[in-house]
Amino acid sequence: MTDLAQRFARFLEANINDASDVVVEHMDRIHGGASRETYRCKVRWHEGGREVERGLILRRDPPSSLIETKREIEYGAYRAFQDTDVPVPAALFLETDSQWLERPFFVMEEVAGSPANPFQPEPYGQHAERIGEQFWTILGQIAAADWRTNGLVDVLEAPKPEDCWRRELGYWEGVIDQDELEPQPIARAAIRWLRRNPPPPAQRIVVVHGDYRSGNFLFDNTGDVRAILDWEMCHLGDPLEDLAWAFDPLWAAGDTQRPAQLVDRAAAVDLWKRSSGLQVDPVAFEWWQIFAHVKGLAIWISSSKEYATGANSDPLFLVSGWLCTDRHNRILVEKLAAKAEEQ
Repeated sequence: MTDLAQRFARFLEANINDASDVVVEHMDRIHGGASRETYRCKVRWHEGGREVERGLILRRDPPSSLIETKREIEYGAYRAFQDTDVPVPAALFLETDSQWLERPFFVMEEVAGSPANPFQPEPYGQHAERIGEQFWTILGQIAAADWRTNGLVDVLEAPKPEDCWRRELGYWEGVIDQDELEPQPIARAAIRWLRRNPPPPAQRIVVVHGDYRSGNFLFDNTGDVRAILDWEMCHLGDPLEDLAWAFDPLWAAGDTQRPAQLVDRAAAVDLWKRSSGLQVDPVAFEWWQIFAHVKGLAIWISSSKEYATGANSDPLFLVSGWLCTDRHNRILVEKLAAKAEEQ
């Protein structure tokens, strides 16, 4: 860690105007991310005759990643939503030259706040309703953003409205094809159902965060949401994809009545609709909710492979590959059984 801190200090001194005597005083690894190595840093330097102290977050490409994503997209998403109603950390540097830290990375400001544990009951305490109003409103604001003018059009490809579901299902089915270590009959049954029952075209092509859920935002002790994090799966697509992912009971410790353990389902949908200016077609939304469980399974299946093959020894990969796979399989069995009874 000492060598990494020293090399990071040299990078900052070379890239911050008029900075000298840069020292990285603390660098701590933040575990839990699936796509990049994340470090919290306390940095001090001299600039213009004064001493500056600042907290920074370093996101470095790992040797092996559970989710293969492009750093330019994640960095571009942070840049796109700076100075908007969607709270994000300021994105400061994007570096693709491996000479500095052996692998590409980007740097953003540190934002004070705490993430919730989505698997812990009642993680927000007395602030659940206040945070819920912000959480679902911000998700609607993301969907309402004009990606044609905020810079994301330069890094993201827009699908046709009728192709959103097909592109996403094809991608995550491909992940299962590539990473499964044993047959996945429940996932395959769900994929067959999704292909036989495609949703209507997207009502509008929007920015999809890709992993908008409890655990991926920071809030303070007054109940204010401080920052939306983890944009590595950001893309353009159907707005109901994000809403369905955030509704997944996995992120609510099994609470099916209060998505993300915040406000009740009806209130969440209403907040999102008012903020986004969009509607929630029940047939389409049901399709995207089942898709969300398949997407989750694909991620946990990849997690299992990473751990089993030794590509990543983080215990998080073991736990998610075991417990989360089981949870999403059970959810899908219940939903597919209900669909069979409807026929």
